[in-house]
Amino acid sequence: MSACVPTRTPDSTHTERVHPPHSPPPRRRRFRIEGADVSSAIAVFLIALPLSLGIALATGAPLQAGLVAAAVGGIVAGRLGGSPLQVSGPAAGLTVVTADLIHRYGWRTTCAITVLAGLAQLGLGCLRVARSALAVSPAIVHGMLAGIGVTIAVAQLHIVLGGNPQSSVLDNLRALPAQLTDLRPAAVAVSLLTLALLMLWPRLPGRAGRVLRTVPAALVAVAGATATAALAGLTQPRVELPSWHSHALAGLPEGPVLGLAAAVLTTTLVCSVQSLLGAVAVDKLIASRPGLPARVGRSDLDRELLGQGAANIVSGSLGGLPIAGVAVRSSANVHSGAVSRNSTMLHGVLVVVAALLMVPLLELIPLASLAALVMAVGIQMVSLNHIRTVTRHREVLVYAVTTLGVVVMGVLEGVALGIAVAVAVSLHRLTRTRITHDEKEGAHHVHVRGQLTFLAVPRLSRVLHQVPHGTHVVVELDGSFMDHAAYESLQDWQKTHTAQGGTVELTGRRAGTGTDTPHTDSTSTEPSPPTSTGDPTSSPTSALPPTTTSHPGTAPSTIADCRCRPWTPWRNHQCEGPAAAPMPDSSSTPSAEPAGTSGTDGTPTLASGHPTPASLLEPSEPTEPVNSPDPTGSTGPATPTHHTETPEPALALALPAHPVAPFGSTSLGGEPSAQQLVRGISAFQRNTAPLVRGELARLAREGQRPSQLFLTCADSRVVTSMITSSGPGDLFVVRNVGNLVPLPGEESGDDSVAAAIEYAVDVLEVRSITVCGHSGCGAMQALLNAEPGGVRTPLKRWLRHGLPSLERLADDGRPWARLAGRAPADAVEQLCLNNVVQQLEHLRAHESVARALRDGALELHGMYFHVGEAQAYLLTGTGGTGEERGGVFAHVGVPNASA
Repeated sequence: MSACVPTRTPDSTHTERVHPPHSPPPRRRRFRIEGADVSSAIAVFLIALPLSLGIALATGAPLQAGLVAAAVGGIVAGRLGGSPLQVSGPAAGLTVVTADLIHRYGWRTTCAITVLAGLAQLGLGCLRVARSALAVSPAIVHGMLAGIGVTIAVAQLHIVLGGNPQSSVLDNLRALPAQLTDLRPAAVAVSLLTLALLMLWPRLPGRAGRVLRTVPAALVAVAGATATAALAGLTQPRVELPSWHSHALAGLPEGPVLGLAAAVLTTTLVCSVQSLLGAVAVDKLIASRPGLPARVGRSDLDRELLGQGAANIVSGSLGGLPIAGVAVRSSANVHSGAVSRNSTMLHGVLVVVAALLMVPLLELIPLASLAALVMAVGIQMVSLNHIRTVTRHREVLVYAVTTLGVVVMGVLEGVALGIAVAVAVSLHRLTRTRITHDEKEGAHHVHVRGQLTFLAVPRLSRVLHQVPHGTHVVVELDGSFMDHAAYESLQDWQKTHTAQGGTVELTGRRAGTGTDTPHTDSTSTEPSPPTSTGDPTSSPTSALPPTTTSHPGTAPSTIADCRCRPWTPWRNHQCEGPAAAPMPDSSSTPSAEPAGTSGTDGTPTLASGHPTPASLLEPSEPTEPVNSPDPTGSTGPATPTHHTETPEPALALALPAHPVAPFGSTSLGGEPSAQQLVRGISAFQRNTAPLVRGELARLAREGQRPSQLFLTCADSRVVTSMITSSGPGDLFVVRNVGNLVPLPGEESGDDSVAAAIEYAVDVLEVRSITVCGHSGCGAMQALLNAEPGGVRTPLKRWLRHGLPSLERLADDGRPWARLAGRAPADAVEQLCLNNVVQQLEHLRAHESVARALRDGALELHGMYFHVGEAQAYLLTGTGGTGEERGGVFAHVGVPNASA
């Protein structure tokens, strides 16, 4: 079977509907387009019409070619592509490539090259290599687009000034002084008016400005310049659309074979990369709209490549420009509320109607206005945000070389040059290792910065052998990789130095490495051998040997026993610590064998008694695996053990002089609570603080600007940063028992929630408020089981704010909130869902929230988190708001995981 033909898996749950004999067949469901798709299609059409004409003008192609490409991109790519909400058409990123092809080979051969590029895209789609195209460095892609933008802007500047552009950027720059001395006032005036409307229209203030901004700025700019030129009677070149009967179609390619092959390759490369990156960007926009990801799903990049290839074949055959995904139109499509691919297709139909019926109006547009519009698009392609990003990642050299290469030599040559520089930079980073040696307070410090490979072994060996015998040495490994040659060299020197009476301390930046351990008269054990993993989320310095100390001639011991890593299995976040060990004081002595080191069968275990997952263990020499019992009692796969010469002693932490908990008080895992607190803080300072210090310093300077107020329960199982993938400065979080929002005037002296809401809305100006409930909520259980009367404890007084949720559940006249796809598990879950909807109603009663909602500056969202399933649900409406109709909590997931 062909790789292009999708296979269908039989569905055992599907049953054929058979109508009774001698009766008419059931009526098929009528095709319908939702109103949101219609409004989005109109908005995208109003943007696409002037831009398509402007891009055709910039390439030197017939102006009808831009309309043909816009129509085909909307209808064909919109119907067949794998990104339903991405809008395709003539793209500014293809302007330079197409203009060069027309200049070299003529228009009919350029159309043939477009057809061949479409066939190449079909082949790549059949081979399912779309994901591989995303492996190109973002610095190269952004540099390519920036170079194309510079080329467009310089060329269109000549038309803005009333002249004609040359064939290359350098020629245009050389001809610019002469053009400035020969200005055409009419063209300059129209261009300046177009640019002014483009910049000022999106900045119209007030409520009226918000209504007017719904009309695209590109359409307003071109329409305003056209109307002004017509009323003022300015004489200047205008759009000319010859009869469609004389429109030139594709012809047989003519030219050198190698040149044509390079042209096809360049067109395929630019079209494919721009379309695939656009599809990924559209996925991010869709994810920001509640409820839409579950309806639309992720983009199928291989199908998108097939759709783009089919569109280019049709466009080239009909005499249209090359087609790619267009970021501006796609963003407008998503933000205008599109919910299906019907909006993209309808916009293509509207372009066809305009091309057939609006020719007299289109021929009134001045060419200078279109040139100014395209010049503004070219300038915007040189994004300052992209420049800051590549500078932060130290890839500005790749970006600059690619940009200059595209401007001076061309797109294909510039991209090839950028790839070469990117490879050179990567090799330089891999081989660049700084090794320094200094002496501080009687200890010798050897600091290794960078990757420790065989190329750095001579320098490492030279520096290590400069250290005097019998001294204490601290070797700091500040890198993410160590190969076997470097490991052996470091191990051999370590054995030699230890045998000569010296001590060695190895430190590094990773979990389980005690870089802050005081220097002791000790020597380290052998470093663990380097390991490699294919998991990109693994610790960046997992190959580093652990920090260890021991006395000469005795067995080694590990300083840091805490080996929990982010999002690995844990139980109450217990690590390999001592079980019920007293807090250390002047008389305390470390245990010789801590709990949680190994089971009776040699299987490493946690303090809770469960076998330690392999991901929690440090890299070390593996031995033969042994069969270990599963925590549930079943016999599972073998758990690898790790070679240790003697049991490791308990962890000794430097606690404050005055403990924060009574002596002997322990946590659930048996560890003193104060020691557990200090252990966590120490792990943060050692592992996390160096990574977030820069961002927190920026937030400290600039102040917090969160985009969302997140109101949730105080339950310890609800970790807001984890379930929302947020970081410092993203969420303004309010937590209380039951995620309750008291109605205004009913706080009874406790205005904390109302104050937080007012501060978030009026001062921080958050754009959304989310109320998040969760499964198994103790507050909702208490509401259901509450008995009248009794002592009015603080908890009971607080839970009275949840009584409206209980009344809502008992009211048969009001629909209940529900989960999409299944019924609530019990009455507690039903109350949890209704409580989220009820608290959203309470939010609307607060003055600051109501005012922001009226101004359109705030959105309210409901969320439910099922703890046992680790699954989030978002509140959606089914006609009207979710609050009015009871509400449906839609499953948030990734339907097309294979995409």
